[in-house]
This record gives sequence, structure tokens and C-alpha cells, in this order.
Amino acid sequence: MTKPHNDPPPLHDQLCYAIYTAGIAIQRAYKPLLDELGLTYAQYLVLNVLWSEDEQTVGAIANTLALESSTLTPLLKRLETSGLLRRTRNLSNERQVVIALTEKGRALQHRAGCLSDTLLAASTQTPPELAALNRDVRYLRNAIYSQIGGWDTPA
Repeated sequence: MTKPHNDPPPLHDQLCYAIYTAGIAIQRAYKPLLDELGLTYAQYLVLNVLWSEDEQTVGAIANTLALESSTLTPLLKRLETSGLLRRTRNLSNERQVVIALTEKGRALQHRAGCLSDTLLAASTQTPPELAALNRDVRYLRNAIYSQIGGWDTPA
């Protein structure tokens, strides 16, 4: 008896592809504003983590962004060179590096707020529609990670 083929559906029918390309579309919509701010999308995400809660370890930031610390370190060095954050050793645990915003990094938060308006305009969605989509995608992400492990999902 031959085993039936389990071919994947066409790419445009795959949820993973829709989410992946939606992420790229959002980054492209943000790019002109991020260029004005002198940031990459990844740097913007790091700053968002710190705007929510300043003075975090590299490990905590990496966990929030689902990145390896080794991936994050060069990005943090560039943000430090730009004067947006400081990296210091944790006095109670020398192996940990604590990341803190500078005044310049804190001030950038107010200029970056316009990114939400950009997504709202580019998506042609209402704020409640985008909030519902955000909730659904987070639910999906958390459900997947609960089955495969490997990330302490944020709320």
C-alpha cells in the first residue's frame, strides 16, 4: 500500500506566509519614518522593550523579542554608539549586562509614536479591527509556543 502524498498547499494559502509577508509589509510602511529616526526595525523593537520597562538585562530583552543574546549584542552596541542607550555590568552579577536608555533614547519615544498612525493609515483598518487582529495573532503565537516550547511568551 502506498502512502498518500501530503503536499503543502499553495504558498498563498499558507497562514505562515500571510503572517510573514504582512510583517514585511509593516516594516516597509515603517521604513521612511524609521529612516528619519535613524533606526532599523530591529533597533525600534529593542527601544520599545526599554520604553515599556527601562534597565533590563540583555537576556530579558532577548527573551521578550524571541532572539538569542548573541544576535542582540551587536544591535545593542550600535544603539549605544548612537547614544540611545548604555550598557553596564550588573553589580550583583558581573555576568549580566544591564541595558538602560539615555535621555536621547527616552526622548526618541515621543518621535516614534507616529509609527502607529502610519500602520493605521496604511492598513485601512480601524483601531478596534487592528486590536482584534493583534489579539488573535498573539493568541496563535502563544498557543504554538505552548506546544513547541522555547520561548517565555510575553502577555
